[in-house]
Amino acid sequence: MPEPALPPMMELLKQRPFSLYPAVRNIEHNEWLLKQATWSEVQLVNTKTGMELWVPRQYVGEVSSVDQPVMILGLTRELEYKAGTVWPYERRVLEMPAASRARRPGAESEEGPREVRRSDPTESRIGRLVIGGVGATLLLLIVVVAVVSIGPLRSRVVFTAKDEVFLELNRHDDYHAVLRKLGPPGQDRWRAEGGELQYRLLWYPQRAYFIVLMGPDRDAARYIGALDGNWRVIHHVELGGGGNTGSLLRTLPRF
Repeated sequence: MPEPALPPMMELLKQRPFSLYPAVRNIEHNEWLLKQATWSEVQLVNTKTGMELWVPRQYVGEVSSVDQPVMILGLTRELEYKAGTVWPYERRVLEMPAASRARRPGAESEEGPREVRRSDPTESRIGRLVIGGVGATLLLLIVVVAVVSIGPLRSRVVFTAKDEVFLELNRHDDYHAVLRKLGPPGQDRWRAEGGELQYRLLWYPQRAYFIVLMGPDRDAARYIGALDGNWRVIHHVELGGGGNTGSLLRTLPRF
């Protein structure tokens, strides 16, 4: 049976190396070549180690329409490599057991018979009035505290960009181009995705936003967008073919 035809964008992967996003866990070098494809899987070859990897078609997503800063083949979910193959990565969550509310056997017999007491109707009404008054007072206190504190709380949590100079940046700008347009950042951090895909995060506190650079290494990192103080996308880069980096920025974990 002949091999199935690849989508037009995936035909580009036969001619050049690319990276997987998100990178496959437990594999350090994240640069691949497309070797072949079947109806159910695609076969990839690692450019550094020569390891061959079969990825089910159901986990293969879109291909970036441009190769700047690096060609990317998207995966529909995060995978991990173990026992010679890839598996969907499952994040383990430990659940705390609920406290047991069962009575101990024999507890009733140890306590003995309880005394039956008839309640006085007058005492019951007074008790209900007292409880109702205390509840109303607490509710009023909660409303007052909420009204007083909600204004300052919102002003502390909401971040807004103080300028829009980031609109002058484009996908060809590297770190030095960003410095020429925005000046030196307050913080400069790096994060490696799978050991190969590098992210550079520049925080400008006086402007109240982050600048994000991405590339296969630190020298080749280029501007892909800006995030506000709440990690929301406020600017993305338009790519060839009508795509943009917005979806990549929205899935970028905070670091």
